[in-house]
Amino acid sequence: MRVVICGGGVIGACTAWFLRRGGIDVIVVERTEVAAAASGKAGGFLAGDWCAGTPLDALARRSFALHGQLPEQIAGDWGYRAMSAYSGFVAADSDPRRDSPSALGWLSDGVIIAQRIGTPKTTAIVHPGKFTSATMNGALALGAELRLGRVTGIVRDADEIAAKGVEVEGSVIEADAVVIAMGPWSLLAAQWMSLPAVYGQRSPSIVYDTGADVPADALFLEHEDGGNAVSIEVFPRADGSTHITALSDVAPLPLDPAAVTPDQDAIARLQAMSERLSPLFRPEKIIARQACFRPVTQDGLPLIGKVPQSEGLYVATGHNVWGILNAPATGEALAQLIAEGTTQIDLSPFDPARLGPLDPSLLQTH
Repeated sequence: MRVVICGGGVIGACTAWFLRRGGIDVIVVERTEVAAAASGKAGGFLAGDWCAGTPLDALARRSFALHGQLPEQIAGDWGYRAMSAYSGFVAADSDPRRDSPSALGWLSDGVIIAQRIGTPKTTAIVHPGKFTSATMNGALALGAELRLGRVTGIVRDADEIAAKGVEVEGSVIEADAVVIAMGPWSLLAAQWMSLPAVYGQRSPSIVYDTGADVPADALFLEHEDGGNAVSIEVFPRADGSTHITALSDVAPLPLDPAAVTPDQDAIARLQAMSERLSPLFRPEKIIARQACFRPVTQDGLPLIGKVPQSEGLYVATGHNVWGILNAPATGEALAQLIAEGTTQIDLSPFDPARLGPLDPSLLQTH
């Protein structure tokens, strides 16, 4: 059996690794480069129990456990480490707590820590780009193939039902099953199959070189920006970099992932907010000013499973802020579904058929 995976992000990489570990032939087709989009520019924060009480709970718990096991199974160092997480707020200049020392010594005065919301048993982090690349390399080491090119269509049987491969810029790669895992660009596949809409939520971020000065403390803070309360998230990584993000917005999705750029005003505001948090976040310490588009669906849940009205077509996208967290369990479940027809985790909440298909005429692909 041969499976073609469209997309070289974290979902595609994990799916490829689990399929190859099960002995199935895999070809990954990637337009730009591995981890080119959100998989390389996300925060990489992991939480085992933050989806409790939601349809994502079982997927998140399984995936969190897999993240803890994968460093022993895949070669490479992607900075997996357990960490604590805290919530709080930044006191405004008029707030009497403006000059109060923070409970965390590396933060500036007036950064008020309200409570610990994650412990090293329940929260952790990876470097997303390094994790995605290592997982893809793990799949390649097991015999998977990676081909650069843009998927331009699906090849079907004479009855136009079963997938027989993909078109890649004029050539055909034959396959017994096809997986669409292109993040927000999975939207383009609605030209070729019955798929619900996938939207892109743009997230700007700044990465600082903080060395060993910032401990393993993830922060989720409320910060006043121009009179509005803004949520800002701080993720210190094991490699000495710290990823800070806020001010997500909706913007047109460029057709080419390489063309994604941040809004300069948002980056300037984010930088000012970061400098308020700690003296460690200085301009000369900035490694990257960037943005990525997170894939989001109409009801906020991912699309994982068989594509309606087709045979041999599968989709995995729409994970929003939990793409890095839920990638391993998504890849494992898809591999089980393709190879065995059943899954360890109940995927019914994520069935693509639960949402109406996008009208392909609404797509602007030029």
